[in-house]
Amino acid sequence: MKKLLIIVVMFIGFTGFAQDEVKGNKVSSKEVAPVWKGCEDSSDKKACFNKMLMQHIKENIKYSKNSEGEWIRGKATVSMKVNEEGKVVVNSVDGKSPVLNKEAKRLMESIPEMTPGKLAGKPRAIKYTIPINF
Repeated sequence: MKKLLIIVVMFIGFTGFAQDEVKGNKVSSKEVAPVWKGCEDSSDKKACFNKMLMQHIKENIKYSKNSEGEWIRGKATVSMKVNEEGKVVVNSVDGKSPVLNKEAKRLMESIPEMTPGKLAGKPRAIKYTIPINF
């Protein structure tokens, strides 16, 4: 048992030491998020993106009714990306109601084209997961 404890302590010590050696070899590139049209001159582009997304949802969401005439309530979670051309591509929609899932997909696909995100100065697809409550 003592030998096992000594081996574990030595392993932890070596891994901690090995991580110190790597510090100088890190290479990082700054990822730039997509920019919504109208947010180009904003000082906080992320906040502007979120504001414009919420405004788009509020202005374009269509609520559905069931066969009894009651509003269908629920949640749909949309996994999407803004591709290299700045267009929204919906990867999947997860929710209990097919009607709400269809509306969530339509709503996200109706987002206007924007300036694409970048990584190291090159256009890059940026992924998002957005919950929508109906």
